[in-house]
Amino acid sequence: MRETLSCIDMKYMKWFGALAAILLVVACFLPWVTIPSRGLVVTGVDSEGTRFGKPGFFYFLTSTFFLLFSFVPRIWAKRANLAVTALNLAWGIRNFFIITLCRAGDCPEKQAGIYLALAASIVMLLAALFPDIRLKEPKTTTPKSNFPPTTV
Repeated sequence: MRETLSCIDMKYMKWFGALAAILLVVACFLPWVTIPSRGLVVTGVDSEGTRFGKPGFFYFLTSTFFLLFSFVPRIWAKRANLAVTALNLAWGIRNFFIITLCRAGDCPEKQAGIYLALAASIVMLLAALFPDIRLKEPKTTTPKSNFPPTTV
């Protein structure tokens, strides 16, 4: 009988992470903020009229690396995935604060896409923190002695 410490089996975490990565890409095409005074709708890939650039493209890059590293069954891939998802979450927090910031008394209205992108980034980090990887048990052998066995 296999006992687990959590209610979610770790073998499903990569699938939750993959779903979150797909959700993150979808969130880049949803409205993040609307600026009513200028009549603008800002998404992750379309931010005309602002100086935000296209922040969704970095999400595309990190989601691709996340999916690649999640399905490679090597310890180095899991460690690299932690770095990728940490960068992804930092980028998400940066986007949340920079894009939704009030400027010169003009406050944008937050939309569902910015919240969805941040939530998906958090789920991706959690999936990278708890990978399903089987480590090989080291063989235990008794050390050989240079001395002859003693009899009592």
